[in-house]
Amino acid sequence: MSDVVILGAGMHPWGKWGRNFVEYGVVAARAALADAGLEWSDVGFLAAGNTMRNGYPGYVSGSTFAQALGWRGVRVSSSFAACASGAVAIDQARAQIQAGRCDVALVVGADTAPKGFFGPLPGERWEDPDWLRFHVLGATNPTYFGLYARRRMEAYGATAKDFAAVKVKNSRHGLTNPNARYRKEFGYDEIEESPVVADPLRLVDICATSDGAASLVLASAEFAETRADRDRHVRIAAISTVTPRYPNTYLDMPDIATDSAVGVASVPQRTFRDSIAAAAYEEAGLGPADVSFAEVYDLSTALELDWYENIGLCGEGEAEALLHSGATSLGGRVPVNPSGGLACFGEAIPAQAIAQVCELTWQLRGDAGGRQVEGARVGLSINQGLFGHGSCVIATR
Repeated sequence: MSDVVILGAGMHPWGKWGRNFVEYGVVAARAALADAGLEWSDVGFLAAGNTMRNGYPGYVSGSTFAQALGWRGVRVSSSFAACASGAVAIDQARAQIQAGRCDVALVVGADTAPKGFFGPLPGERWEDPDWLRFHVLGATNPTYFGLYARRRMEAYGATAKDFAAVKVKNSRHGLTNPNARYRKEFGYDEIEESPVVADPLRLVDICATSDGAASLVLASAEFAETRADRDRHVRIAAISTVTPRYPNTYLDMPDIATDSAVGVASVPQRTFRDSIAAAAYEEAGLGPADVSFAEVYDLSTALELDWYENIGLCGEGEAEALLHSGATSLGGRVPVNPSGGLACFGEAIPAQAIAQVCELTWQLRGDAGGRQVEGARVGLSINQGLFGHGSCVIATR
């Protein structure tokens, strides 16, 4: 496959602004275009991540953003894959470039989130697992996060102190990030004073819901070679949007049961979460030892520890030791969430995977300021959307 290059990255800061998501997306898109030294008129394709909580314009975000930037006949796509929506949009844009249908593509994701944790969408849908888990079990997102944390404690001996250490680290990383919503360093005593939401997780262990937007400008390698700023360009080495293999015996939100492995001759060699990064490594021709830093989806502090193992930074049950060794902190062997992660941003669903790749871009360029990972050459971002949407991007210099 031909190379695709990131020419520009831009964001609207995360927060709780209460404005139309389109405004955020336009700000991010214009920032990415300016960063690339290009105009909207140079774009041949626009790929957008959809938002489900902002009316019909959110369902057709591609055309919504095209209209907001100015109708000019550009081709668009609108994708929803829950938390993986941004990665799917990036993959759509890359595919258009690799197919020779355009030289330059714009990727945009933006959201305006409700107050509090995400709840079910309106309506009555008895065959929708997401609706059922709220109305039959009363299982909100933090409920699942708490169950995952409990599983980690039972399986590997993790403690609340381990989870707090993740929060301490990420709050320190995000302190100087101008796009982060929360720029405050937390200490252990303050975390212990935070109320328990889903035992053992406290309020500050769980990411907030946020408004925000992120955007990328992608281009063919041939187009990128014509640019004077070639030393700033970052290459997309791989994108993984894999789904689980049957039987999936790990309980993933929003499911309330797993596949049955009874009578199945063999189960998959890798869990779904392990397979997401594995597919990206295979495409890129790289492995965990090559990764300079990673942006992982810390919906909760405990889930960040799971991701360490899923992307191969350590063996199963070894994440706590890796964390406490300092390896995943800035200045360590492989910093994780140098941006501050969701702990400092909160979650703006269709923008989040794109924001992760913005961070990869800035880090690999050496433009990350006080949170810069020294000598960064390979960056990995990973998350997971509801109903089995994998999301992993590897970028390199």
